[in-house]
Amino acid sequence: MDNLPPLKTREYGSSGPYVFVLHGGPGAPGYMAPVCVRLGRDFRVVEPFQRASGEIELTVEQHVDDLAEVVTSYTKEKVAIIGHSWGGALGLAFAAKYPDLVDCLVIIGCSTLDKQSRAVMEKIRKERTDEKIAREFDEINKLYDDEDVRLGAMGAIYQLIDSCDLARPPQKKFRCDAAGHAQSWTDLMRLEDEGVYPAAFAKIDCPVLMMHGDYDSHPGRMIEASLKQYIGQLEYTEFKKCGHYPWLEKAAAKEFYEQLQNWLVSDL
Repeated sequence: MDNLPPLKTREYGSSGPYVFVLHGGPGAPGYMAPVCVRLGRDFRVVEPFQRASGEIELTVEQHVDDLAEVVTSYTKEKVAIIGHSWGGALGLAFAAKYPDLVDCLVIIGCSTLDKQSRAVMEKIRKERTDEKIAREFDEINKLYDDEDVRLGAMGAIYQLIDSCDLARPPQKKFRCDAAGHAQSWTDLMRLEDEGVYPAAFAKIDCPVLMMHGDYDSHPGRMIEASLKQYIGQLEYTEFKKCGHYPWLEKAAAKEFYEQLQNWLVSDL
């Protein structure tokens, strides 16, 4: 594993404390750029592109250790970690294994971390999938033989399902890492089944803020409850008329950025 190539990163801003922004998916790098650009006004922001499939079988531990290598290559100081969706779960796992590297942690639209909340998410998504959306899923399966493009196209549909009132429509065709998505997600669910997570999150000793939309199909209050028993210092804030991507929502974007920046300033 020592011979693996380093992760690709993008950097924003030139002054202030370090903030590392983790994308979701897994296997969907790049979409956090708008958040990184905004935070780059006041912080030195690093956006790591999580390791792609093909080099090694991807696991949560591999992603966590990759992130530790990236963080320590930039600074010896503690940093802020911001993770969206799967990136939120990765941020939690990272803060649990490397507490000495994390000053504070923000998890946005956190992914489900147990079977009960995952079942609720799937139920909500199914209820929101009308005939038109079902036809779009069928068309995607017929149109794209490339699994990476197919996953990206399906992700755009799920973005609509998971959102309330987006300021702009999602990009309909882009590449994801389908194999990386499957490997990483399968390993996370294995760790949940074995009881490793969320119990290991009890090792997190930094401030943790959970930011969630009230319309997100990922059930925020259930996910909060699953985490709160292990992370007593967890703070929860919920945005009205807001789905899985707060920075893209017409009603929530302004409040989201204000709360995020104010919280980072107070903790860094």
